[in-house]
Amino acid sequence: MRASQTATEQLLWEHIRGRRLGVVFRRQVPLLGRFIADFLAPAERLVIEVDGAYHGERSRADARRDAALERAGYRVVRVEASLLVGDIDRAFAQIRAALFTR
Repeated sequence: MRASQTATEQLLWEHIRGRRLGVVFRRQVPLLGRFIADFLAPAERLVIEVDGAYHGERSRADARRDAALERAGYRVVRVEASLLVGDIDRAFAQIRAALFTR
């Protein structure tokens, strides 16, 4: 597990902590014994992943990871770090849509 959050993860955490979206989120949550979710809404079984530049190199690995999580009953939403910084309202619209649609 990483020792600290990225700046964009910190930004997102400040906006979703404390039931600000109506659900409880936890951060840096181990799942399935081999993955760490950036953020998890346990009651909704929703994983939020913040994708920075590093993830462009990992698209296949991320797709396999997402598929494993989905097979286990989790929904995964990936939010681009640049979107969080450049248009946070649109990023939250993406998260809200994932929260309130199944």
